[in-house]
Amino acid sequence: TATAMDKPTRAIMTAMDQPLGRAVGNALEVAESIACLRGEGPADTMEVTYALAEQMLLLAKVAKTQEEARAKLEDSISSGAALSKFRDLVTAQGGDASVVDDPSRLPQAKFKEALLATKSGTVADVDAMEVALAALRLGAGRAKAEDAIDPAVGVADLVKIGERVEAGARLCTIHASDETSLADAKAKLSAAIKLSNEPVAASRLIGDVIG
Repeated sequence: TATAMDKPTRAIMTAMDQPLGRAVGNALEVAESIACLRGEGPADTMEVTYALAEQMLLLAKVAKTQEEARAKLEDSISSGAALSKFRDLVTAQGGDASVVDDPSRLPQAKFKEALLATKSGTVADVDAMEVALAALRLGAGRAKAEDAIDPAVGVADLVKIGERVEAGARLCTIHASDETSLADAKAKLSAAIKLSNEPVAASRLIGDVIG
């Protein structure tokens, strides 16, 4: 499609063996995005976002090298320009821009419960599909086109593959609107997050650039 429209396009192959970042769910992901614009987001989300944005600046000829593009992007974060632009976008679309400075104003779930590790170990797997299905059960997505989405629910504070956790430590926090969906999501997430007694290396996050 891009070729037919004479538009230069590139794609980046990235790891998808676990959720990107530590949040799944509408308001939770917006809050995480705001943290990223402050330079405080999860390392993997920041890395993928920088990699994508570098290619955008190169394609738009705003930067001549990947290093120059990265420097421009980091400056937009450290200067506050990126966060300011997001505030402008929220305002332009009739949203409440105050959430940029106070993400707690975003929709909040009635129930918030930590899923705790039953043993010590290294995170060996965070099954992305099972986490997505847990979020779907909570109401963060649609099983049918007519289903309503609850912007407040989802999963936060997700552990990452390769991290060491001790028994009783938090594996994630479940945000739910009712106790039934909370219990269902808890069961799915318990099965989705697996620990190993051996050290586990995280997958390579950024792969080939196509185009």
